Amino acid sequence: TSPGLAAHFLRIQAGEGLKAASNATSDLFYVLQGAGELHRAGQHLSWSAGDLFVLPAGETPLLQGHQESVLYWVHDGPLLTHLGVEASLPRFQATHYPAALLQRELDQLLADPTAARSNRLSLLLANRDLPSTRTVTHVLWAMLGMVPAGATQAAHRHQSVALDLIVDCDPGCYTMVGTELNPDGTIRDPQRIDWQAGGAFITPPGHWHAHANESGRTALLLPIQDAGLHTQLRSLDIRFT
Repeated sequence: TSPGLAAHFLRIQAGEGLKAASNATSDLFYVLQGAGELHRAGQHLSWSAGDLFVLPAGETPLLQGHQESVLYWVHDGPLLTHLGVEASLPRFQATHYPAALLQRELDQLLADPTAARSNRLSLLLANRDLPSTRTVTHVLWAMLGMVPAGATQAAHRHQSVALDLIVDCDPGCYTMVGTELNPDGTIRDPQRIDWQAGGAFITPPGHWHAHANESGRTALLLPIQDAGLHTQLRSLDIRFT
C-alpha cells in the first residue's frame, strides 16, 4: 500500500471466479496472464493478457477466468478509509484499453523520429470523461512505458507515490532512487532496485529516480500513481533534470 492506494496480485484458476470487493472510487486492473470476463450490474467485459481496464465506484465486479490468470489490481481504498467515506457516485465510465491498441500506439511512438530525444517513451492513459486532468481516472494516473535496450533515462521526481509494475524485462534492468542530485544531474548516493518481470516496487514521493536497461531487449513498466488527485490539488510538482 501507499497512503492513498492499495496494490494486489490476483490469481484466478481456469473456470473459477473472484469478486474484487473494495470501497474505492477507482479500480484499475492490468492483465499479466490469462483471459476471462468481468461482470458487474449489466456490464460485461472480456479481457486477456496485456489488457488494462478501469472501473468507477459501483457494485463489486466478478472476475471469471477462462484460463489460469494473473491480474494486478490497484485502487484508492486507503484514501477513502482515511477520509471515513463510502464511494457511491461514479465519476467516469468503465474504460477498457485492449492490448492490441496499446501495442499499436507503442509501435507508433517508437517510429516517431522525435522519440530519440524524449526523456520517456510512454503512453499516458487518459479518459475522455476527465479532460482537465487527462488521467485514467480522476484519482489514478497510469503510464505504459518502454525502456529500450541500452537506454538510461534522466532522473525525474514527483510528489505522488508511484506503484511501479514491471510488465516485462530481462536481467540488467533497474531503477536508481535517491533524495538529492549531483551537480551533473545524476542521483547522489542512489539505491539500486533491480527489476524482475511481474514484480513491483514503490517509488516514494519527492525521490529522484532514473530507469536503466543494460539488457539486450526493450523492457516494459506500468507506473500507477494517485497523480490524478495531485493534479486536481495542484501539488504534483513533476520535475526533470
